[in-house]
Amino acid sequence: MKFSTQEEYGLRCLLRVARDGSEKGLTIPEISKAEGITTHNTAKILRALRLGGFLASSRGQIGGYTLSRPAGNILVKDVLDSLGGKLFDSEFCSDHSGNESICTHTVDCSIRSLWQLLQSAVDGVLKNMTIKDLMTSEDSIVSKITNIPSEETINL
Repeated sequence: MKFSTQEEYGLRCLLRVARDGSEKGLTIPEISKAEGITTHNTAKILRALRLGGFLASSRGQIGGYTLSRPAGNILVKDVLDSLGGKLFDSEFCSDHSGNESICTHTVDCSIRSLWQLLQSAVDGVLKNMTIKDLMTSEDSIVSKITNIPSEETINL
């Protein structure tokens, strides 16, 4: 199980803009250089973040990217959903049916239950995390995650 490069880079770019906090914002080349991502990929990711409603852009010589709303109002779950979707969604079984038109385990599938449980746990953590939270230290994030009540992270 892994997150996509777009999701990783998207969070990094969004966090870079959030930490900048200037009215002018950051340009694609500035973000690209700071994050070690090609300008082409950076532009593509920033466009997706803007279309997702997380970034605002201004054109011109003093233009750049800024957050479209306060960092505390941007959920990490929403950002990741916008950039790539879920680890497990309702299409998963039909997308992985092998040579058949439907999965041979459609009726009684313990594997599907595992994926649903993992997705629920991941969603429970991500819906409690904002971009503002990510602007703190790694220790603060670990502390926040370990203090999320288990009933919010695992829904059977």
